[in-house]
Amino acid sequence: MLRHVAAGIDGSPESLAAAHWAAREALRRDASLLLVHAWQWHPRPAPTVPADMSQRAWADDLMTRVSDGIRSAHPAVKVLDRSLQAAPAAALLAAADHADVLVLGSRGLSGFTGFVTGSISQRVVSRSPVPVVLVRAGVGTCAEHLPAPGGVSPDEISQTPYRDVVLGLDVGRPCDELIDFAFDAARRRGAALRVIHAFSASPAYATADGHGRVGGPQLPATHEHAVIAALRPWCEKYPEVPVAATVVDGRPAGELISASADAALTVVGRSTREAPPGSQLGPVAHAVLHHAGCAVAVVPHA
Repeated sequence: MLRHVAAGIDGSPESLAAAHWAAREALRRDASLLLVHAWQWHPRPAPTVPADMSQRAWADDLMTRVSDGIRSAHPAVKVLDRSLQAAPAAALLAAADHADVLVLGSRGLSGFTGFVTGSISQRVVSRSPVPVVLVRAGVGTCAEHLPAPGGVSPDEISQTPYRDVVLGLDVGRPCDELIDFAFDAARRRGAALRVIHAFSASPAYATADGHGRVGGPQLPATHEHAVIAALRPWCEKYPEVPVAATVVDGRPAGELISASADAALTVVGRSTREAPPGSQLGPVAHAVLHHAGCAVAVVPHA
C-alpha cells in the first residue's frame, strides 16, 4: 500500500504551517501528502463559518483552498485531500494508520490549537501508531535551514544546509524506533545529529577515593560509555550522518529545549508500554512540545 505523510487541517495558521511542513517532508520521503479535515455538525457553528454557508460547504471550501495553496507552493508533491464529518481524533488516527508520519499544528506554549485541543490532542499524540510531528506557526523553510549568506532566503538557495536534528536519548531505554527515526531524519536532510543525554547526579552514587574523599568522577564516564554503546550500531548503519553527543548533568527537558532553539527538528520518545492509551505524555515530551523552538517529533516505541 502506498505510504504518505498525513497532516491535519483546520484553517488555523498553525495547521497551515503544519501542512507546508508535511509537504516538505513528503518531498524528502518521495511520498504523497494527505490533508485531512474532520468536522462535526454543531447547532451553533463557529464564527469562522459564514452565515450563508452550511458547515459541510464551509469544510469543503476550506479543504479546497488549503489544497490549492499547498499544490501551488509545492508543485512536485502529489496532494490528496479528505474532508469528512467525523470525530477529529478518530479521523486523524485513522489517517495515521496508513501514514509514515502525522503532522499537526501546535501553539507551543499556549497549548494545542483548533481541533486538537485538550483531550483530543492527548489522544492523537498518545495513541498514534506512527510518529507525530507538532509544528508551530512561523516554522517555515527559513526556520529549518542555517542562515544563507548575504541575507538570501533559503527558499531561493536550495543548497542551504539544514540545521541540526536533536535527539533526546535515555540510555536506560535506548529504543530502536526513536534512534532510527532521528538518524533517518538527519540523513534525509543531509544534516548533523545532535544527541542530548542529560542525567541528575545523585549523592547515592558518590564514591570514595583512596584518600577517603567522596566524589562521583566515574558517573559521567559511565553515562558517556552508555551513550556511545547505544549509538554505535546506528552510526554504522548511517555512516553519512555526522553525530555529536552531549552528556550533561542537568534536566533532560531543559537541555532539549535549549538545544531546540537552533535546530531543524527535535525528536523525543513516547513509551507504549508504561501507561494505557490516552494517558498523559511523559514530563520531558510534554515540556518539549510546549517550549521547543522548532518542530517536535514524538516517536512511539515499545
